[in-house]
Amino acid sequence: MKTWIKKTGILSGAISLTMLLCTNAVFAVSALPKQAYLPLEMAQKAADTALQTCKKDGYMVSVTVVDRSGVVKVVLRGDGAGPHTLGSSAGKAYTAASMKRATLGLANFIKDKPALHGLRDMDDRMLILGGGLPIKIGGEVVGGIGVGGAPGGHLDEACAKAGIQSLTQF
Repeated sequence: MKTWIKKTGILSGAISLTMLLCTNAVFAVSALPKQAYLPLEMAQKAADTALQTCKKDGYMVSVTVVDRSGVVKVVLRGDGAGPHTLGSSAGKAYTAASMKRATLGLANFIKDKPALHGLRDMDDRMLILGGGLPIKIGGEVVGGIGVGGAPGGHLDEACAKAGIQSLTQF
């Protein structure tokens, strides 16, 4: 009889411990952080719209879209766009996502502040010229878009802005 009671007690303890561990596992999963992300379909739409906007305006450009970590999701090189435009668009997209702000605004911000010129050299992937914009979903930066090849950063930025504005239908 004592053996049966001992075995029953051990079994009850094991069941209780298992239930406790399962409850904590469920709690741990539900407490995980949730972040918005940039779906591929949206990245493609933004890139294509930016490219077509610049093409319509007569500019031969490349467009790059990156995720929040600066990893490339989409690259489009328009017909006639120079080879340098690929690196330019990628650098602007990376910078916009990393710094969470427009690259033209960042360039203007540091232009007259010698103490901030080091920002240009802090990461080889960054390019602080107009044409890069952060992509936000619900106020959260989920990526960046960069355009390179138009005759001026403000023109690159206008095409990038058109790309972002095309995402309102999602």
